[in-house]
Amino acid sequence: MGRAPRITEPGLVYHVLNRRVMRLPLFDKDEDYLAFERVLAESLERGDSPDLLAFCLMPNHWHLVVQAGRGTDLSTWMQWVTVTHTHRWHAHTRTAGEGPLYQGRFKSFPVQEDGHFLALCRYVEANARRAKLVKRAEAWRWGSLRVRRQRRDCPLARWLRPWPVSRPRNWLGDVNRALDKEAVEHLRQSLTRGVPLGDDRWKVRIASRLGLDLTLRPRGRPRREPNNSS
Repeated sequence: MGRAPRITEPGLVYHVLNRRVMRLPLFDKDEDYLAFERVLAESLERGDSPDLLAFCLMPNHWHLVVQAGRGTDLSTWMQWVTVTHTHRWHAHTRTAGEGPLYQGRFKSFPVQEDGHFLALCRYVEANARRAKLVKRAEAWRWGSLRVRRQRRDCPLARWLRPWPVSRPRNWLGDVNRALDKEAVEHLRQSLTRGVPLGDDRWKVRIASRLGLDLTLRPRGRPRREPNNSS
């Protein structure tokens, strides 16, 4: 059975991520990170591209927070990004024909434009700090937190767009402080199952519109009702 097409709704915010096959390193040196930034910058010139709101590139994966535009098709856009990056990566490493670079189809889920959006951006921009690659999140060169503050040489700097939710005044402190357990649990559920990230009413409404109803169902076999017949 073929996979159901993903519906991209204009105006919605999405968290998009992918990682290297077998969790092997995707970026070994600065030039590897820069090469991906260039591919992503090129992709944002396309008519089917979304607005880039936040991002973080990690050694074996990456996170993007984007807002779909009128002509955005996330699947078409992501296919261009991953195929272009794969071809250039293999050409640079002289490994053409040695198999796929990415583990498979990208993951994504829609996000409500409220505190859930802010929690997601905190999670994404704090990725390197959480992985203990840096002591402070803003020290990680390959993320939107650093780029918005000072990294004007980044190919993505001019593509970062204003957020649909006001950034808190002490955003830097927020990103460097751990999220509460409930927020982390909701984020992980969305990451693993593609569950829309938002309040319950919003999740049900968005899941129905985008054909994501299955993501809201509990995993495992349904419980059997006891047989009370005599």
